[in-house]
Amino acid sequence: MKELTYPFDENYILSKKKKIKKELLEAGTGFTDTRIAILGGSTTNDIKLVMELFLLDYGIKPSFYESEYNRYYQDAVFPNEELESFAPKIIYIHTTNRNITDYPKISDSPETIDELIKSEMLKFTSMWEKLEEKYHCPIIQNNFEMPLYRLMGNKEASDIHGKINFINRLNEEFYKYAREHDNFYICDINYISADYGLKKWQEPFYWYMYKYALNVAAIPYLSYNVANIIKSLLGKNKKGFVLDLDNTLWGGIVGDDGVDNLEIGPEESGGQVYTEFQSYIKEHKDLGLVLNVASKNEEENAIAGLNHPDGVLKPDDFIEIRANWEPKDRNFAAIAESLTLLPESLVFVDDNPAERAIVAGNLKGVRAPEIGEAHNYIQTLDRSGFFEVTNLSKDDLSRNEMYKENVKRAKLQASFENYEDYLISLEMVGTIKRFEPIYTARISQLSNKSNQFNLTTKRYTQTEIEEVMEDEAYIPLYGKLVDKFGDNGVVSIVIGHIVGEVCHIDLWLMSCRVLKRDMEFAMMDELVRLCKEKGVKQIKGYYYPTAKNNMVRDFYELQGFTKVSEDENGNTEWIFDITDDYKNKNNVITLQY
Repeated sequence: MKELTYPFDENYILSKKKKIKKELLEAGTGFTDTRIAILGGSTTNDIKLVMELFLLDYGIKPSFYESEYNRYYQDAVFPNEELESFAPKIIYIHTTNRNITDYPKISDSPETIDELIKSEMLKFTSMWEKLEEKYHCPIIQNNFEMPLYRLMGNKEASDIHGKINFINRLNEEFYKYAREHDNFYICDINYISADYGLKKWQEPFYWYMYKYALNVAAIPYLSYNVANIIKSLLGKNKKGFVLDLDNTLWGGIVGDDGVDNLEIGPEESGGQVYTEFQSYIKEHKDLGLVLNVASKNEEENAIAGLNHPDGVLKPDDFIEIRANWEPKDRNFAAIAESLTLLPESLVFVDDNPAERAIVAGNLKGVRAPEIGEAHNYIQTLDRSGFFEVTNLSKDDLSRNEMYKENVKRAKLQASFENYEDYLISLEMVGTIKRFEPIYTARISQLSNKSNQFNLTTKRYTQTEIEEVMEDEAYIPLYGKLVDKFGDNGVVSIVIGHIVGEVCHIDLWLMSCRVLKRDMEFAMMDELVRLCKEKGVKQIKGYYYPTAKNNMVRDFYELQGFTKVSEDENGNTEWIFDITDDYKNKNNVITLQY
């Protein structure tokens, strides 16, 4: 929804909450449900209501548990039947500097202040550990914003007695805990409040009148940031950019002005703006995000512009460069198809509002932010939260290269008349094993990200993956695939749950990067082999249709299953009888065990 895309009107969001929610629920389909507990050290009601709007806009339908005013600690560490029966999937702890128990006094010794830090941390760590022990779910914790006043002026930051110094030390302890604990995430209200404006953020009126620890008008900015973390945890991040060129990556029109007259480089202020923006975009490539171009240009002019000596981005930095005179929504859709991604996975960046409207209007779910003037491009994109990082796996960092390798595979495929000959030519080597600790983060990430090839639509947290891994009643398999072009990483997951002589498939998914490369057959062969070892006679598969997984509607039929039921919603159940004469279906992937 445009009204919820940064830069948004916070006053409109606050005044039209009910109207916006109704529109989102009416327009949305295939929501991901989740349960969120908000444990607050101050009033949180509007934070919850606005957070719900942003989550609905991301395709996430939340239900909430909300602690009573300033009962966050009690709810965390003491028995609470209501919270326990709610069984949260995500916990957000909204505390602020008003919840710090003891600040240093001017007369305190360094040792006394060290003890104050330890005491404050013990309060929080005992809370986090109790919540982790009970609920095994992600915890999102605010750090602390700066205080409203500085008793010692500038010395507050450097003197150990200063509140700013104390808060900075506490924040660093929070960060250390986050680095050492999976499933623990910091909501950086220290930055958010500074970005908003500390004086406005901490308007005392709202604390004294309503016990809000922040200006009510700032609530959408906080709720948006928390929603972005949740969106990332549930696999709703965007995966890359589709970028315009003229007046977006450089100033001027390359076809009219010529390469030499483009605004880019250190000589002029206008050129510096575009150089810095190109550097910002290129940094996303280092995070594993894919960069692409859709430009109304002659291709040779586009390539010449990208080869400008002062340019930071070069042609090799992009997966797809579509420079032609086709409508941009067609080029955008073609880029997504080439990458085997849904169009909504990519963000469109273009200085032209008409082009943005066409792309966003014709391609459902595509974000085309109003980036404003060139000097605001970075600020707008950076605060939009499209690529909020919660976990960064090895596969994430190498994703750009993986997509480049896929382009090479597509070109090779076009040179073969026989598809099986093409598959053999890839020299594929697969590794299929029971879940291992080194891959639990990637497996959880894949379960939350995969939409097109997820038969049961189930999502798993990292803790839930670890529990399945340790339970002998499950057959949890991951599959990796390497070929002559490179390593695709972990690309397939199967979780089978054994009950008696039947193995129920709780989850079967695969990355779209390797569809139709027989990895699905290799996974089936290994599942059957392990079922035989455990005396399992039958495998039951389930398909629950969504707006995005129609492409695997007939998956079980291709694997040799028999459909035994289908309800009015299209949910189907399938049976596969394991026989002694089962023949492996995979003939092109060499397996390593």
